[in-house]
Amino acid sequence: MPKRTQILSAHIDRLVPGGQGIATLENGKKAFIWNALPDEDVSFRLTKSKSSYCEGVAETILHPSNNRITPKDDCFLSTSPWQIMHYDFELSAKQALVKDSFAQHHLYLPLPPIKTDRRDFYYRNKMEYSLYWDNDTNKIQLAFHARGSHRKIPIKTSSLERPEILTAAQAIIDDLNHAHASARDYQSLLVRSDQKGKTSSALFVKNQPHPTMPTLSDTLLDHAYQYSPNGFFQINLPVYELALQDIKKHVDPNLPLLDLYSGVGSIGLSVAYPDQALTLVEVNASAYRELEYNVQNFHGKSSPRQHTTPILEKSENITSHLASNQTVILDPPRAGCAISLLDAILDKTPKTLIYLSCNPATQARDLSLLCAAPNSPYTIQHSIIYNFFPRTPHIEHLVVLTKKQ
Repeated sequence: MPKRTQILSAHIDRLVPGGQGIATLENGKKAFIWNALPDEDVSFRLTKSKSSYCEGVAETILHPSNNRITPKDDCFLSTSPWQIMHYDFELSAKQALVKDSFAQHHLYLPLPPIKTDRRDFYYRNKMEYSLYWDNDTNKIQLAFHARGSHRKIPIKTSSLERPEILTAAQAIIDDLNHAHASARDYQSLLVRSDQKGKTSSALFVKNQPHPTMPTLSDTLLDHAYQYSPNGFFQINLPVYELALQDIKKHVDPNLPLLDLYSGVGSIGLSVAYPDQALTLVEVNASAYRELEYNVQNFHGKSSPRQHTTPILEKSENITSHLASNQTVILDPPRAGCAISLLDAILDKTPKTLIYLSCNPATQARDLSLLCAAPNSPYTIQHSIIYNFFPRTPHIEHLVVLTKKQ
């Protein structure tokens, strides 16, 4: 027999970094609830229950917040669960989450307003879709997975990705239906676009190697970059460019620049000055190949950037390249920096550290080691949040550390 759906009631206290509203139930258990805002009373469907916490989705909003709005998409919980709130409330919520993450490590940030281009829909340049088989029509439909589930939700519209991406994806689905294909043969469909609207796509067939996708190129701060649509490249380039402009302000043209976790090189190559010595370190072989290409075809031309050294290696394994008369850029994955790298930074004490993070919680943890410890050589000079991912709880945060005088 199927499990009986359990409906519980809760009062939402606040938002948490994962994006849910958190409540304390009558039995003392914490509940993490999607589709819920602070100060709301909700009835929620239980989706997971553990000894100390549970998870769920609000299905009835008994007393809605003044900050609640109607979501634009039916599939909002799958792609962008913060469609339920006014955009300015989203910005203030993200700022509060960053401040709280840092305060937990006794770091207090005087944050300026979040930087955004105010474009909260149709900004993503990459989207991966599931394929759903409609038994009524015997046709394939585009779909997303229901949050926290393997269940697929068929879609006709989606407002997070650039319009040309959805158009290209639907055209591929139309071709599959014309060929009487079956959804069960495919893992997913990936489509990416550049800023000019050119798309690159691939169907991932189950139990088959992923196909090589045609590369795309984009320009950041007048520098051209080639990248794989299936690789790592920022998904909101206009706001990413705002971050690059700020990073460049903190780069001393008279000091060597070391870019760790460099990916395809889009930070280091964009912010380095023409004659500045630049070292870029990347561990992923595919990203490194694109990094080499971007170094060798600087400005999109078939000529290498001078005084530039790309290195294929883990960032924590190149501590010999750290120096005191240096600017270091850190852009690690969500897990943050390796402890061994942070120890090496404290030992070599580069003059300036520029730390861009997609996870303020691990960023705060790392920076507490660098600037909150006794006799720390560093102080926080600058910090700012960027809304790379509107209508989602994801946050991008830049912190600049300089040596104490």
